[in-house]
Order: sequence, then C-alpha cells, then structure tokens
Amino acid sequence: MKYQNKPYTFVELVEIKVTDLDRSLKFYEEVVGFKVLEKKDNKILLTADGKIALLSMEQPENVVLKQENTTGLYHFALLLPSRADLGAVLQHFIDINMRIGAGDHLVSEALYLNDPDGNGIEIYTDRPESEWTWNGEYVEMATLQIDAQSILAEGANTKWNGLPEGTVMGHIHLQVADLAKSETFYKSLGFGVVTPNYPGALFMATGKYHHHIGLNTWAGVDAPPTAENATGIEAFTLVYPSNEVLNDVLENLKTNNVSVVEESGIYITKDPSQNKIKLIVK
Repeated sequence: MKYQNKPYTFVELVEIKVTDLDRSLKFYEEVVGFKVLEKKDNKILLTADGKIALLSMEQPENVVLKQENTTGLYHFALLLPSRADLGAVLQHFIDINMRIGAGDHLVSEALYLNDPDGNGIEIYTDRPESEWTWNGEYVEMATLQIDAQSILAEGANTKWNGLPEGTVMGHIHLQVADLAKSETFYKSLGFGVVTPNYPGALFMATGKYHHHIGLNTWAGVDAPPTAENATGIEAFTLVYPSNEVLNDVLENLKTNNVSVVEESGIYITKDPSQNKIKLIVK
C-alpha cells in the first residue's frame, strides 16, 4: 500500500471512548473482526495482524454519549487488502443481519456501520490507482450506489475469518466547526487538498492518495467540541516518514502559534475543533 511507505504520512492508531467496554469488545471482535492485542485496566488495544494496534477502546469514568451536532469522529476507515476481502465482509454482514450503508466513491468501494455507541466505521477497498481520475492535484470522487452483487461474487471463494492481516487504518473522517481553519491547520501538518469541492466537506492527503483526512461541517458550521467525557474520538496518531519531516511540521505549528505538548517522545496537538492528534515517527 503505497501511502504507508516512505516518504508519506499516514493515520495508524485511532483511540475511541465507549460506554461499555465488554459490549464494545464483543462487537469489534464478532462483527468487525478485530483481535485483542493488549488489555490494560479500562483500555483495550485491537489489531488485525497481531502486531500493530489500529484501534484503542477506553471506558472513561462518568462517560456519556456524544451529543449530536458536535465536532469529533465521523468515522474511522479500515482499508482491506483486496476486493475479495470486501466481498467476504459484505457476506458476513448479510449472514448476521447487520444494518449497513454503502458507497462507491470511484476511487474506492465502502461499507459503513456504527458501533453500539454510534462511533462511525468504514470498511473499504481501493480501486487500482490506474482507475483513479486526477485533474492536476485533485482526484475525482463521488458517492454512488455500490455493485453489491459484483462485490459478493468477487468474495465468493474468500471465507470471512475476521479482518485480514493486511488491513490498515486507511483514513479518518472528522466533523469540524470550520473548513477553512481546518484546511490551514492540516496543511501545516503536511497534508494537501485532493478533493476541494465536495458539499460541506474537504479531503486531504499525502503522496497522491485519495485521502488520509476527511473533514466535514455536516454537524453544523461552528459546531461545539464534544465533551471530554463523551463517547467518540479520544485521539488519532499520524505516523511521519522521518524526524526531518516531523521537525518541519513542528516548526509549522510553532510558527502558527499552535500548542504542542511532548509526552514520552510523542508530540500532541489539537486541531481548531479540539480533535486531539499524536505525531510520531516509527
């Protein structure tokens, strides 16, 4: 997967808050297909390959459900290795009678569902890059009806055994209060706009991917941040290809008077809508 090789920056670990850790674990194992990587107190790390943590779940004290019309997580997106894998997932959802949404985005084919707390999840596969349409620095995207029968046929010989080992965190999509301010901020993190004219939304990436970061104001322009003890996103991690690239980003943030805190070698900042981001090099 091109964007996960140097010199690109990508999303890896997404940290969410839930109201019932046991209920969420059952969902993420049995419905989504994660495996447990590590358990500690009120936090569980989940993996697809047994090595890399892609999702962290935590049950805070006095947790409440996220209010509507606030900023925060719209969905996190798990990228599968092949269309056959997507077909196996779709058949699995049919078998367990899971209610889902779906969309053909020209560059990708995606399934959508919510966890028990309403946290949004996308599970998708990319079309070959040779089939993406670029107009200069912008990639063509849309939301069309998927060809479910074709996807199911592709996966007919692929048995669903949970998330395949090659699954990665493809992107994250956030609800924000102001697209222009968010665009400026994520540009300072090294991302460029790849789809500028989607209604109420903006998509940004590195390395000519179709998007690593989705941003929308569908919860309302100037929507307030999610409460600290509410379900939804706690933080997400961006992996930079080198210390040099990360240092340039830190300088950009400093120049723009954006607060950055260092904790055990991890740099932590927040976007203008108070979404927390951890910046690392691996």
